[in-house]
Amino acid sequence: MRAVEELLKSPVTIRGVLVAPQLSDAPRGAALLDSLRKRGGELAEVSALEFASAAETESPQGVLAVAEIPSWTFDQLPLASRWRIVLLDGVQDPGNVGTIVRTAAALGALAVLAMPGTVDLWNAKVVRSTMGASFHTPAFACTWAALDAFRSGVSVTMWGADAGGRPLDALDIPDRLIIAVGNEGSGLSTDARSRVDALASLPITANVESLNVAVATGILLYQVRS
Repeated sequence: MRAVEELLKSPVTIRGVLVAPQLSDAPRGAALLDSLRKRGGELAEVSALEFASAAETESPQGVLAVAEIPSWTFDQLPLASRWRIVLLDGVQDPGNVGTIVRTAAALGALAVLAMPGTVDLWNAKVVRSTMGASFHTPAFACTWAALDAFRSGVSVTMWGADAGGRPLDALDIPDRLIIAVGNEGSGLSTDARSRVDALASLPITANVESLNVAVATGILLYQVRS
């Protein structure tokens, strides 16, 4: 329900909605159904069994929306004097990616870039994990060539998150910053390492090897927030 509520608040174009009887069982669901009816457009009310055949979750809440994927590009980003961008370098777990997009939105990041090897930003689990943030925050797939072209026209520093990097508090935080976070198992790729200006690490206790990539990204973004 949260995802569809946020979708209704966003500028994203909705193509159609599927609803099941259980949606109106709770006041929140009934209110959402009323909003959907007032919005107009294609709305199909189906049986619980029919809905279950379309839903991917084990306990669906009774609403499924089909919408256009936002088409973001670097040219559409509102570049100011100070901003942060999160770069996902082969991050593959949908839950982690969704959490990162949501955290980036909460902490004021300008955009989230999904580099080759990263899970599809519009994977259903990713969308659910963002809790609607993906409808409001620029998040899009990107190639290394496109990133290079963007950086060639904009003065920006790029850091890579790495346990072997310099402690974050030893680095001077620039006004314009791209933070690259790597794959859950193998870390940053060669492509990312060859492009970063510095490797940054978070101090953690010796008895813990590493942090979850979404947790680490959240801490880094909080520390360098605009």
